[in-house]
Amino acid sequence: MVERDDNASRVSIEPIRALDASYYTDPHAFERDKKRILFRTWQYAGHVSQVEKPGDYFAFSICEQNLFTVRGADHVVRSFFNVCMHRAHQVVEGSGNKRVLVCPYHAWTYELDGGLRKAPNDDKVPGFDRGKICLAEVRTEILCGFIFVNLDSQAMPMAEWFPDVEEQLRSFVPHIDALKPIAWNIIEERCNWKVSVENYSECYHCRINHPTFARGVIDPNSYNIMSQGHCLRHTTRTAPLENMTYTIDENANAHATDYSSWFLWPTFSFQVYPGNVLNTYLWRPLNVAETLVYRGWYNVDGAASGTLSKLAEQDLTTTVAEDIRLVNSVQQGLASLGYRPGPLVIDPEYGVNSEHSIRAIHEWIRDAHSQNPQVSESSTS
Repeated sequence: MVERDDNASRVSIEPIRALDASYYTDPHAFERDKKRILFRTWQYAGHVSQVEKPGDYFAFSICEQNLFTVRGADHVVRSFFNVCMHRAHQVVEGSGNKRVLVCPYHAWTYELDGGLRKAPNDDKVPGFDRGKICLAEVRTEILCGFIFVNLDSQAMPMAEWFPDVEEQLRSFVPHIDALKPIAWNIIEERCNWKVSVENYSECYHCRINHPTFARGVIDPNSYNIMSQGHCLRHTTRTAPLENMTYTIDENANAHATDYSSWFLWPTFSFQVYPGNVLNTYLWRPLNVAETLVYRGWYNVDGAASGTLSKLAEQDLTTTVAEDIRLVNSVQQGLASLGYRPGPLVIDPEYGVNSEHSIRAIHEWIRDAHSQNPQVSESSTS
């Protein structure tokens, strides 16, 4: 007879813990975020409705990197660093339409495709070759009318980074190509951008903190989140129709009574509310402890909609306001000398009360921070 070794049969399992607070509070960690994550991933720039005609342009920034997007004479949408190749003045400001791009400092003039047309007195400079001078172009892709840029010229295409997202979006919003923005709500949060992104990426807190959303928009019992490449796909059914805070046509589309969200790591999300209502989240990190969040709402041809206006206001005064209090408190807590990263609640069966999506985000952050980037890191080592 062989005696059973109870000690050998017991397996010690250590739970996965949250990231150390320094990832959210250390300015050096924020510099690594910029150079290893934000400057090497797909970032939202704007919407095609902002550049409908050749010469239309708009300027924007990603963590102090100034850029602009312009539609060329050939109708191609391109993006460039907003810096003249002469002595570094910004080429454009704001938005508008231009036949050519003229730097206001010394009037160096560029074509809409970035090539140098003329520099004053350049014909007097031996060896000056206009054909070798061009604005620094940035990789640009368009996903269902939404323009994204990537400062890393070697990055994978969006279709590989976020597989199946375009097909799924189009199935939920068949009219997505006809949509234009109708409202942008800008929210100031006193937290690290990752705190806000993580808060968005789990619904473990929803029942407690978002009663309007959890009872009048979605059914939290069916809420689930799964990874698709570097996308977190949120899915759930709608709340009971008698509890809905707005009216929907349940027969309008195959997904009329579904909710879905596609969080595109690291700073953008498409949301489709029941009734095929498209809205978006955009995170713009300002510094280690401040973030701007832009909530976008869309309608066909940008037409005014009383229903959408009320829904945007409801969202702002309930879910958004509730989240501001949560993330601001978390940031304060991360600075506490008493904080130790706790274990994540990871349910093998997933579901609304599981933080498996946070585990995925933490893996992406750790991977990025452990990389040996090609950019200079003299200030972040």
